[in-house]
Amino acid sequence: MGGALNSRVPSDSRQVPAVYGKSARSADSIAVLYTRRAGGWQRERSWAAHNGRHGWTTAHQEDDGRSPVGVFTLSDAGGVLPGQGTGPPYDRTAAFAAPRSWARSYWRDSDLVTAIDYNRISGRSPLGPDRPRGRSKGGDIWLHVVHGSGTSARVTQSLTDTESLLRTLDPARHPVVVMGGRDALAG
Repeated sequence: MGGALNSRVPSDSRQVPAVYGKSARSADSIAVLYTRRAGGWQRERSWAAHNGRHGWTTAHQEDDGRSPVGVFTLSDAGGVLPGQGTGPPYDRTAAFAAPRSWARSYWRDSDLVTAIDYNRISGRSPLGPDRPRGRSKGGDIWLHVVHGSGTSARVTQSLTDTESLLRTLDPARHPVVVMGGRDALAG
Protein backbone atom coordinates (compact mmCIF):
# COMPACT_ATOMS: atom_id res chain seq x y z
CA MET A 1 0.00 0.00 0.00
CA GLY A 2 1.42 3.37 -0.89
CA GLY A 3 0.50 6.81 -2.06
CA ALA A 4 -0.47 10.11 -0.51
CA LEU A 5 -3.29 8.74 1.62
CA ASN A 6 -1.01 6.09 3.16
CA SER A 7 0.63 8.81 5.25
CA ARG A 8 -2.79 9.58 6.77
CA VAL A 9 -3.28 6.02 8.05
CA PRO A 10 -2.95 6.21 11.86
CA SER A 11 0.18 4.54 13.19
CA ASP A 12 -1.90 2.25 15.43
CA SER A 13 -4.01 0.96 12.55
CA ARG A 14 -3.28 -2.67 11.65
CA GLN A 15 -6.12 -3.30 9.15
CA VAL A 16 -6.93 -1.32 6.03
CA PRO A 17 -9.47 -2.15 3.38
CA ALA A 18 -8.38 0.10 0.51
CA VAL A 19 -10.98 0.83 -2.16
CA TYR A 20 -9.41 1.84 -5.47
CA GLY A 21 -11.71 3.31 -8.08
CA LYS A 22 -10.63 2.50 -11.61
CA SER A 23 -10.63 6.27 -12.24
CA ALA A 24 -11.90 9.45 -10.60
CA ARG A 25 -15.18 9.16 -12.53
CA SER A 26 -15.72 5.41 -12.49
CA ALA A 27 -18.24 3.55 -10.32
CA ASP A 28 -16.16 0.36 -10.59
CA SER A 29 -13.62 -0.39 -7.87
CA ILE A 30 -11.44 -3.05 -6.43
CA ALA A 31 -11.16 -3.43 -2.66
CA VAL A 32 -7.97 -4.80 -1.15
CA LEU A 33 -7.54 -5.80 2.50
CA TYR A 34 -4.11 -4.96 3.91
CA THR A 35 -2.78 -6.02 7.31
CA ARG A 36 0.19 -4.29 8.94
CA ARG A 37 2.76 -6.78 10.17
CA ALA A 38 6.33 -6.42 11.43
CA GLY A 39 7.64 -6.29 7.85
CA GLY A 40 5.11 -3.71 6.66
CA TRP A 41 1.77 -3.88 4.89
CA GLN A 42 0.71 -7.32 3.59
CA ARG A 43 -1.96 -7.70 0.94
CA GLU A 44 -4.42 -10.29 2.31
CA ARG A 45 -7.16 -10.49 -0.33
CA SER A 46 -9.07 -8.46 -2.88
CA TRP A 47 -12.57 -8.36 -4.30
CA ALA A 48 -14.70 -6.44 -6.80
CA ALA A 49 -16.60 -3.42 -5.50
CA HIS A 50 -18.60 -0.39 -6.62
CA ASN A 51 -18.53 3.19 -5.40
CA GLY A 52 -20.51 6.35 -6.19
CA ARG A 53 -22.10 6.25 -9.66
CA HIS A 54 -20.28 9.51 -10.57
CA GLY A 55 -16.94 8.41 -9.11
CA TRP A 56 -14.96 10.09 -6.32
CA THR A 57 -14.60 13.55 -4.79
CA THR A 58 -12.58 15.36 -2.14
CA ALA A 59 -15.56 17.74 -1.62
CA HIS A 60 -18.49 15.34 -1.14
CA GLN A 61 -21.97 16.89 -0.93
CA GLU A 62 -25.34 15.28 -0.19
CA ASP A 63 -26.78 13.60 -3.32
CA ASP A 64 -23.79 14.28 -5.60
CA GLY A 65 -23.47 10.59 -6.48
CA ARG A 66 -19.77 10.56 -5.63
CA SER A 67 -17.94 8.74 -2.86
CA PRO A 68 -15.69 10.77 -0.55
CA VAL A 69 -11.93 10.39 -0.96
CA GLY A 70 -10.01 9.92 2.24
CA VAL A 71 -9.00 7.79 5.20
CA PHE A 72 -11.87 7.01 7.55
CA THR A 73 -12.21 4.83 10.64
CA LEU A 74 -14.48 1.77 10.63
CA SER A 75 -16.03 1.56 14.07
CA ASP A 76 -19.62 0.28 13.83
CA ALA A 77 -21.73 -2.15 11.83
CA GLY A 78 -25.32 -3.23 11.52
CA GLY A 79 -27.99 -4.58 9.27
CA VAL A 80 -31.09 -6.67 8.85
CA LEU A 81 -29.23 -9.99 9.09
CA PRO A 82 -27.61 -11.31 12.28
CA GLY A 83 -24.03 -10.10 12.63
CA GLN A 84 -22.61 -13.52 13.45
CA GLY A 85 -18.99 -13.22 14.43
CA THR A 86 -18.60 -9.58 13.48
CA GLY A 87 -15.73 -7.64 14.95
CA PRO A 88 -17.20 -4.12 15.17
CA PRO A 89 -20.21 -3.49 17.43
CA TYR A 90 -23.26 -4.62 15.48
CA ASP A 91 -26.77 -3.10 15.52
CA ARG A 92 -29.32 -5.56 14.13
CA THR A 93 -32.64 -3.94 13.35
CA ALA A 94 -35.32 -3.99 10.66
CA ALA A 95 -34.83 -0.21 10.41
CA PHE A 96 -32.00 -0.98 7.96
CA ALA A 97 -34.45 -2.55 5.47
CA ALA A 98 -34.77 -0.68 2.19
CA PRO A 99 -38.25 0.68 1.49
CA ARG A 100 -40.23 -1.73 -0.68
CA SER A 101 -41.03 1.20 -2.96
CA TRP A 102 -37.40 1.07 -4.12
CA ALA A 103 -36.38 -1.16 -7.04
CA ARG A 104 -36.14 -4.80 -5.97
CA SER A 105 -32.39 -4.84 -6.75
CA TYR A 106 -31.85 -2.50 -3.75
CA TRP A 107 -33.82 -4.52 -1.17
CA ARG A 108 -30.78 -6.46 0.14
CA ASP A 109 -28.33 -3.52 0.26
CA SER A 110 -28.52 -3.09 4.03
CA ASP A 111 -28.54 -6.74 5.01
CA LEU A 112 -25.03 -6.10 6.38
CA VAL A 113 -23.27 -2.73 6.59
CA THR A 114 -20.07 -1.34 8.03
CA ALA A 115 -20.23 2.39 8.75
CA ILE A 116 -17.47 4.47 7.20
CA ASP A 117 -16.85 7.26 9.70
CA TYR A 118 -17.37 10.09 7.25
CA ASN A 119 -19.53 12.85 8.78
CA ARG A 120 -20.82 10.64 11.56
CA ILE A 121 -20.17 9.99 15.22
CA SER A 122 -18.45 6.67 15.83
CA GLY A 123 -19.72 4.44 18.59
CA ARG A 124 -23.32 4.74 17.41
CA SER A 125 -25.48 2.71 15.07
CA PRO A 126 -24.70 3.25 11.38
CA LEU A 127 -28.26 4.62 11.25
CA GLY A 128 -27.34 7.44 13.66
CA PRO A 129 -28.72 10.78 12.44
CA ASP A 130 -25.78 12.95 13.58
CA ARG A 131 -23.88 14.88 10.89
CA PRO A 132 -21.08 16.81 12.67
CA ARG A 133 -20.01 18.54 9.42
CA GLY A 134 -23.62 19.47 8.56
CA ARG A 135 -26.34 17.83 6.47
CA SER A 136 -25.06 19.31 3.19
CA LYS A 137 -21.89 17.18 3.52
CA GLY A 138 -23.97 14.01 3.34
CA GLY A 139 -23.76 10.94 5.50
CA ASP A 140 -24.65 7.26 5.71
CA ILE A 141 -21.47 6.32 3.85
CA TRP A 142 -21.20 2.57 4.29
CA LEU A 143 -19.56 -0.58 2.99
CA HIS A 144 -22.58 -2.76 2.19
CA VAL A 145 -24.07 -5.44 -0.07
CA VAL A 146 -23.94 -4.73 -3.81
CA HIS A 147 -27.02 -4.17 -5.93
CA GLY A 148 -25.13 -4.40 -9.20
CA SER A 149 -24.03 -0.87 -10.09
CA GLY A 150 -22.71 2.44 -8.80
CA THR A 151 -24.22 3.91 -5.64
CA SER A 152 -25.28 7.26 -4.25
CA ALA A 153 -21.90 7.49 -2.44
CA ARG A 154 -21.39 4.19 -0.64
CA VAL A 155 -19.04 1.29 -1.37
CA THR A 156 -20.63 -2.05 -2.20
CA GLN A 157 -19.41 -5.62 -2.48
CA SER A 158 -20.96 -9.09 -2.64
CA LEU A 159 -22.79 -10.53 0.37
CA THR A 160 -20.03 -13.13 0.82
CA ASP A 161 -17.33 -10.43 0.77
CA THR A 162 -19.36 -8.21 3.13
CA GLU A 163 -19.71 -11.10 5.61
CA SER A 164 -16.02 -11.94 5.34
CA LEU A 165 -14.92 -8.35 5.89
CA LEU A 166 -17.20 -7.96 8.92
CA ARG A 167 -15.78 -11.13 10.48
CA THR A 168 -12.21 -10.00 9.74
CA LEU A 169 -12.37 -6.42 11.06
CA ASP A 170 -11.02 -6.27 14.58
CA PRO A 171 -11.61 -3.07 16.61
CA ALA A 172 -8.41 -3.80 18.58
CA ARG A 173 -6.50 -3.41 15.28
CA HIS A 174 -7.99 0.08 14.69
CA PRO A 175 -9.26 -0.52 11.14
CA VAL A 176 -9.54 2.34 8.68
CA VAL A 177 -10.68 2.43 5.08
CA VAL A 178 -8.57 4.23 2.48
CA MET A 179 -10.69 5.15 -0.54
CA GLY A 180 -10.57 7.10 -3.76
CA GLY A 181 -9.83 6.95 -7.45
CA ARG A 182 -6.63 5.13 -8.35
CA ASP A 183 -4.91 8.44 -9.17
CA ALA A 184 -5.78 9.93 -5.74
CA LEU A 185 -4.47 6.87 -3.93
CA ALA A 186 -1.28 6.62 -5.97
CA GLY A 187 -0.35 10.34 -5.83
